[in-house]
Amino acid sequence: MSTTAPGATRRHYLMCEPRFYTVSYEINPWMDKTRYTDVERAVQQWRTLRDTYLDLGHTVETIDPLEGLPDMVYAANGATVVDGVVYSARFRYPERAAEGPAYQKWFADRGYVTHTAAQVNEGEGDMLVVGDMVLAGTGFRTDRAAHAEAQELFGRPVVSLELVDPHYYHLDTALAVLSSDPADPQIAYFPPAFSAGSQAVLRQLFPDAVVATEQDAVALGLNAVSDGQNVVVAPAATDLQGALRERGYTPLPVDTTELLKGGGGAKCCTLEIRAAAPSHP
Repeated sequence: MSTTAPGATRRHYLMCEPRFYTVSYEINPWMDKTRYTDVERAVQQWRTLRDTYLDLGHTVETIDPLEGLPDMVYAANGATVVDGVVYSARFRYPERAAEGPAYQKWFADRGYVTHTAAQVNEGEGDMLVVGDMVLAGTGFRTDRAAHAEAQELFGRPVVSLELVDPHYYHLDTALAVLSSDPADPQIAYFPPAFSAGSQAVLRQLFPDAVVATEQDAVALGLNAVSDGQNVVVAPAATDLQGALRERGYTPLPVDTTELLKGGGGAKCCTLEIRAAAPSHP
């Protein structure tokens, strides 16, 4: 297995501008509704993130934010899209319940095949495509039964991983996909966020993974977005940036600290749309 960056590939992302962003309830340890949230600053940070993707040559589409859904900015939680098939989110907390149908409608309106989830899951927050498999988190938000549902829908192996630290309540807060190339899958992760058994599974599947430090993790540095070469990462995750450079990746620090008040970073704001593979005669 390689330990060097395989190279960038074009990506297709869906994002949601945080025009109605605020922290008005508390459903994870990062949220504190007594703390001031600056909507204008959140929008500026979000636009910088979007522009970073555009500057890299990626496609970015946007979904209109809905008033009363302040967490809709965390687009990655809205669905999981594999081979053009959309598995809708079904949120655990009622405060976010309406986000799942809103994202599903966006995809359906554009001709995507959508599947309404029967099981509780929070989209790419807990389902990350790595090579030919899907790594799936459980323990706080997504039910393990959703992993089986996703496997049947996508026809790809789904590997269940148990999260044990509430600060890392979604898989994408504790694990970053650096290369999704089936020939060269690579990840970075923070072992203490996982159960002992899940740590063992990750070591077996990814023996050369980047092991993040606590400093990386508490900055939500693993809530990163990689195109196979360029990795958009939290500026405070300096250990991770150094490890990425050693492997030939190009870290791109983008400040999302205002959005961190809701418990999300770059990846939370970025839903990857994976189109169906082109058919060949």
